[in-house]
Amino acid sequence: MQSHQGLVRRGNEDACAACAEAGAFVVCDGMGGAAAGEVASHLAAETFLRHLAQTNSSSNRSAQPEARLASAITAANHAVYQQSRRSPQLSGMGTTLVALYAPPADEPTEILWLAHVGDSRCYRLRDGYLQQLTHDHSLVEEQLRAGQITPAQAAVSPMRNLLTRAIGSEAIVEADIQSHHAEPGDIYLLASDGLTHDVSESEIEEILAAVPHAVTPSNLALACESLIAAANQNGGYDNITVMLVAIPDA
Repeated sequence: MQSHQGLVRRGNEDACAACAEAGAFVVCDGMGGAAAGEVASHLAAETFLRHLAQTNSSSNRSAQPEARLASAITAANHAVYQQSRRSPQLSGMGTTLVALYAPPADEPTEILWLAHVGDSRCYRLRDGYLQQLTHDHSLVEEQLRAGQITPAQAAVSPMRNLLTRAIGSEAIVEADIQSHHAEPGDIYLLASDGLTHDVSESEIEEILAAVPHAVTPSNLALACESLIAAANQNGGYDNITVMLVAIPDA
């Protein structure tokens, strides 16, 4: 995982974090001004991972993975929302969140759980082909689905940053939660919109498809660097955060 402020922004409001023991991976993109956005994204990511690790403990494992994931997102939303209400300078802050969750090793490991709120995305590369697994919670996405605008118009819309859901904006938030059957060789990409706004899906696919079949952490790190370099080469107008999670062959 890597995060870069880009070439235009003065600070970095993104956050990315992982907890190997909990099987949890998360990317957040904060909003609400430099300080507030940074606070929101880091608070959401830290709370999400901590809560999921707690519910993974043997004494709390009666809940199904989907319920654990939903509970962790609720905890993150509550933490950000309450912090924004306690601090006037943080009022109105919020963050996106996209996360992968692999249940502990003594549970079925072929199922990956995916959750998101906002417009940070998850993609999967399988057999050399890239597929977007999440749908943005944004006004532009709603216009696209309604057939009111074309994909080309959506890409340059001045309203493309207007979210319909975000962590911490309201007391209660609804996350989209999905399950996916993981296959050996899969590569999952979690990314903030600083990547997806400036790098086309075909470019992302080309970069990820170049990762050697025998995936190593260093291979994934190089791919992260290539993705961030591509975003900066195309303008680097926003903070850029990428996280790659690979399913090993063995």
